[in-house]
Amino acid sequence: MRHLKSRPIGLAAVLLLLLGACSNPPEADTRRLVLVTQAQPSGTASQVFAGEVRAREEVNLSFRVAGKIANRYVDAGARVQAGQILARLDDSDLALQSQAADASVQALRADRDLAVAELARYRELVGKQLVSQSLYDSKKAQAQAAQSRYQQAAAQSRVSTNQAGYAVIRAPGNGVISQRLAEAGQVVSAGQPVFAFAADGARDVAISVAEQHLPNLRLGQPVKVELWTQEGTAYDGKIREIGAAADALTRTYAVRVAFDDAKAVTQLGQSARVYMHDAVGNGLSVPLSALTESNGKPAVWVIARDGRLQKRGVAVRRYGARSAEISAGLAQNEWIVQAGVHLLREGERVRAVDADNRPVPMTAAAKAAR
Repeated sequence: MRHLKSRPIGLAAVLLLLLGACSNPPEADTRRLVLVTQAQPSGTASQVFAGEVRAREEVNLSFRVAGKIANRYVDAGARVQAGQILARLDDSDLALQSQAADASVQALRADRDLAVAELARYRELVGKQLVSQSLYDSKKAQAQAAQSRYQQAAAQSRVSTNQAGYAVIRAPGNGVISQRLAEAGQVVSAGQPVFAFAADGARDVAISVAEQHLPNLRLGQPVKVELWTQEGTAYDGKIREIGAAADALTRTYAVRVAFDDAKAVTQLGQSARVYMHDAVGNGLSVPLSALTESNGKPAVWVIARDGRLQKRGVAVRRYGARSAEISAGLAQNEWIVQAGVHLLREGERVRAVDADNRPVPMTAAAKAAR
């Protein structure tokens, strides 16, 4: 009896197993998961320029005469004081020229004194009518010529003395040697840069601005400056100088930005970002990570009406630090892929989520595209 009662239970288990085997399991969703966003009105556009911290006063130091550098006393990065000797030429030839000029002055001084003395004697003789007036005039002309030759030699002697002093480079003020451009033993010409000197005091950020941005700039325009070594800290600044002509090679304009914030701690050569704002309300802003390219031009991946991806070319007005301003090719209510754009394919179906990880139904994307 016990054996007979267990048969219905066994049959029921077998039937359940057969029914489970015949039912199809749910298919896994193999669509790619993408992060999407919508373009936002740009409002106040931000332009970002890369720059370098420079001294307000910079000058190249050089010798005023040609020669061979005998000694170099400082190196790049050295702090110097006003009047400090930085380098010296081999001045042996200059010293000989100065000695020759002094000797010429002494000889012409003797000739001048003799001519003046003779003129005085002939003045007495012509007064007593012992010599002719023409002879006196001749002696007078000789004395004047001797005086002129002496003055010329004296001036030349001073030039030689000055040139001997030009064989030394002295610091024009307190500051830092930012570059060393020549070495001891090198023969340099007059005016050839030997050091780059950065004076102590105010610091600027030097940037290069393309021609299309120039109309938006003005002297005194407020800006923000962020040092790359102090990311997240923005200092107040203003445009101090705008170049009048474009660089011949880069075709950009040199612009200097001055720090308004006295708390800004900078070092020469530091990299910096300069943020400039101008009111432009007719563009859309998208994250830089959403941009890809199509035939060498900017493009974005848009979710089409049928829920498939479509690559669309766009016109970029300007690039910012984290976003780009789109002037044409995109509507504000369209959904675009924000990340991983290099992995996508044309016509691919995807699962979309927003920044809060909420699913974005394809119907919503299709309505947005209409």
